[in-house]
Amino acid sequence: MRMTKNKLGRAISGILVVSLGGYAAGAHAQQSRALDNVSIWLGGYYANSDTNLGAHSKDGQVRGNLNLEDDLDFQKRKVAPRARLDFVFGEHQGFTFDYYNIDRSHSRTISDSVNYLGNQYDASARLKGNVRFNFGSAAYRWWFGSGDDVFGVGLGAAYYKIRGGVTGQATLNGLTATEHSGADADAWAPNLQLGWRHAFNDQWRMYINASGVKKNGGNLNGHIYDAALGVEWFPWKNVGFGAEYAYTKIRLNQEKRAYDLDLDMKLNGPSAYVRFRF
Repeated sequence: MRMTKNKLGRAISGILVVSLGGYAAGAHAQQSRALDNVSIWLGGYYANSDTNLGAHSKDGQVRGNLNLEDDLDFQKRKVAPRARLDFVFGEHQGFTFDYYNIDRSHSRTISDSVNYLGNQYDASARLKGNVRFNFGSAAYRWWFGSGDDVFGVGLGAAYYKIRGGVTGQATLNGLTATEHSGADADAWAPNLQLGWRHAFNDQWRMYINASGVKKNGGNLNGHIYDAALGVEWFPWKNVGFGAEYAYTKIRLNQEKRAYDLDLDMKLNGPSAYVRFRF
């Protein structure tokens, strides 16, 4: 299923109008101090990554696998930008939005020489890998509980897009051959979210977030799981800071006519945010 940018923008605008209307109607409702009427998170995910790109033929006879960190010397840590937006209206309902982007590329050159039947052949190979992964989700959330502890369940949809591949260029005595294997696909899938929030006081809070996306069938299928444990500190009424430790697992498969491509990416590490609440 594909959605144009204009349609996606209209859908998000509609959701925001509904949520703002609900916020205005329920602004006077009593609410747990573990929640905010409007909450904005802007920051980055300093992730330690382990990324495998694989390919296999339809009959399973031919397989290939490349680890970007071990085989191509990709940096294991890189900051991925991340943003969240939450609305709560009334006491127990709201919307949540989440977006992050992973963009990595690197190349490696291998040089060697071959002696065959008394002749010396100069050989070199250059491998370049790149992965760009975009993920966005929107969910309607129900919050249960009161006081300083609340539990949340969210149902919604996630959009993800993968663009990546490996290009190999080999040269032997001036003769060059190039081969490329890559993926460029996107998909929508249902999204389930779980959460817990606790307020120690008006300045300090902690939380646990977990979410899952799973899609069977279609051109791009697989699963994406994400979990995080974090704390928030608000030295000012409306501005504060957030820090969390997160784990993300991305496993996707793109089906092509002659072969299938696989992405297996694991991310873990700290995230830091500037927080705004209203």
